[in-house]
Parts: sequence; structure tokens; C-alpha cells
Amino acid sequence: MHTPSNWRQIQRRNFTDWKRLLAYLHLTKDAHSPILTEPRFALNLPERIAKKIEKGNWQDPLLLQFLPTMKEWDKDPAFSMDPVQDLQIRKTPKLLQKYHGRALLVCTGACAMNCRFCFRQNFDYEREDKSFDAEIQAISEDASLSEVILSGGDPLSLGDEILSALIQKLSQIPHLKRLRFHTRFPIGIPERIDNSFLSILRSTRLQTFFVIHCNHPRELDEEILASLKKIQQLGCPVLCQSVLLKGINDNLETLQLLCERLINAGVVIYNLNQLDRVQGASHFEVPVDAGISLIHALRTLLPGYGVFSYVADIPSNQLSKTSLM
Repeated sequence: MHTPSNWRQIQRRNFTDWKRLLAYLHLTKDAHSPILTEPRFALNLPERIAKKIEKGNWQDPLLLQFLPTMKEWDKDPAFSMDPVQDLQIRKTPKLLQKYHGRALLVCTGACAMNCRFCFRQNFDYEREDKSFDAEIQAISEDASLSEVILSGGDPLSLGDEILSALIQKLSQIPHLKRLRFHTRFPIGIPERIDNSFLSILRSTRLQTFFVIHCNHPRELDEEILASLKKIQQLGCPVLCQSVLLKGINDNLETLQLLCERLINAGVVIYNLNQLDRVQGASHFEVPVDAGISLIHALRTLLPGYGVFSYVADIPSNQLSKTSLM
């Protein structure tokens, strides 16, 4: 019988039951508690992050990112089930293309954690076909593509055998030059960056970029940064993107600490994303003017390479990512 790797065992310790999580955090559910006990989008919180949450604090900025609350029932006509219109840019069940020269492969619906503001929480993931044959064929036939982005869900949710086979097939397509990972896995389960995974990265001829998602400096710790350093040492640039979130990181001190922690570890500051307007996440939205003011202020405190680009996905006929700052 196959023995699960260490990171799989750690993942099984994720909090998926609200009663267990509240007991762990010394929180008591009563008539006034904000928790949504039967969410449509399941609770999924790594133990590593739970350990960093302040006990007894319903407003902890880490907890707010993952705890299902009654605010998810709020209805706003400006928010939708498919805020970035993924369905309009689907070339195959798992392949999306919005921009010239690059395509996004939705590798899996599984994640290391479930963020309450996830714009793809309603995505119709292909669950029957476990292969990537149609996607590999479509990429092979489109010589305009030079980059493939592995996303999901989270591509690091895939086992090494599947991930290795996929990357080998992509590496054999002559016109592809770059491979990009979009992942939140190292923030919750840095043990995923093990020797087996590093060997996979080392084996491809494609220039690889590794984009993590981190929203608050308290999400980071020395073990996480050490795991990212292993990727950097392979010649793979590590970048960080964040989402601007009300009550979580919409203040200058938090964003400055986040950027400084990252650049001190050699992580490239990438995008600060305006919230994608997914149904149930309206309580996280920060006004664009406030976001622009934060970026202006960051530029007075940090070097240019240490400040986010402030961007938003604008669903339109062009379906483009627009720079806000």
C-alpha cells in the first residue's frame, strides 16, 4: 500500500469542522456569534495558520480570511458567481486563456485552504476526467503560447507523480518557454516543498516562476521562508501576490510589514489585487480610492521594488487585468 508523504499527513490535520476550530481558539458560539455553521463553501484551515490566530478573538485578521460567517448571506447585485468570467475564456474543461501568449491550467479543485473571498469557489471543476490530454493537445496546437500558468484550486494539491508527468508533457512542447505556479500551499503547509517536489522543478527546461498568495505578515514564519528559499536557490524567482481585504490588510502598517518581510527574504513583490466581486464576499471589499492611497503611502516608505502593483480584473469584452496604481 502506498505510504502517504509527510505533507499529506499534515494536510489531514486541517480544521474542517467549526466546532473543533472554535474549541481550539477558545471561542464560544452563541446567539451573537458570527459563524455560519453550514456554509456552501466548506471550512478548510491548515493547523499551522490556526496556531497563529489569537485565542478568543473573533476579529483576528487570519481567522477572518477562513471563518465562514453570516455576512456571506449578504446579497449585492454587483457581486456574482463568476466575477472574472472564467466560463467565457474556457478553451477546454481545464484550460483558460484571457491574455495573448499565456494560458492558465486549472489543475485541480483542491486547495491547501479555503479562503472565504476565493473568486473561483463556484467554478465548475472537471472531476470526471483526471487527465490533461485535451489541455496538452490544445496547448501543443497553439504556437502563440509561450507560458502556462498552473492554478486551481492549488496545483500543489496534486501528488508528485501526476504533477511530474504533467510538467514533463509541457516541457516537451517546443514553443513553451515559461511555467508559472500560482499557489497558497507554502503558507499553510510548507512541508509540501520537499525534496521530491524540488526535483520536479529541477527537471524541467522551462523557466519557472513561483507565485505565492499571502495577505498578512503573520501568515509568514521562518519555516515558510526557508521553504521558499529552496525554490529560489533553483533559479526560480518567487513572487507574492495579495488581495486587499477589509479588516485584514487595509492599513499601512500591515502592508508595510508584509512587504518588508517578503523583500528581506528575497521574495519579489508582485500584485495587490482588488477584491474580485464573488457572491458572498462583499464584506471584504475595500474602496479603490483607499487602495490607491495605501499604495501612495507605501511608496514613501519602501523602495520601488518593494511596493505592490495595484490591479483589478475587469470583466468586459476585453476581459483584462487593469492597473489601478
